Amino acid sequence: MKKSFLILAASASLAALSACDAPAENAQEEQAEAVRDNAEMQADAMEEKADASDTTLDGVDSARENQMEDKAEAVREQGEMKADAMEEKADAQDK
Repeated sequence: MKKSFLILAASASLAALSACDAPAENAQEEQAEAVRDNAEMQADAMEEKADASDTTLDGVDSARENQMEDKAEAVREQGEMKADAMEEKADAQDK
């Protein structure tokens, strides 16, 4: 739910900004959003795999699950940083 809201909000923001941008900049920003979405999907899949790896229902994550979730968060952050850099590059071309 939270992720869907974030994606919807990001899409709405892009749509609002795209009215002012050149077509090339819009294409680059769409590519950046695809990078961000792809990283999010990869991280989500990694987290699901981590959750499935801990079959004990004691409310405590195993060390392996925590390690896998940390890797998922790193993938998410790297995707976010790459997408941000792509958007900044696109914006710089518009000036």
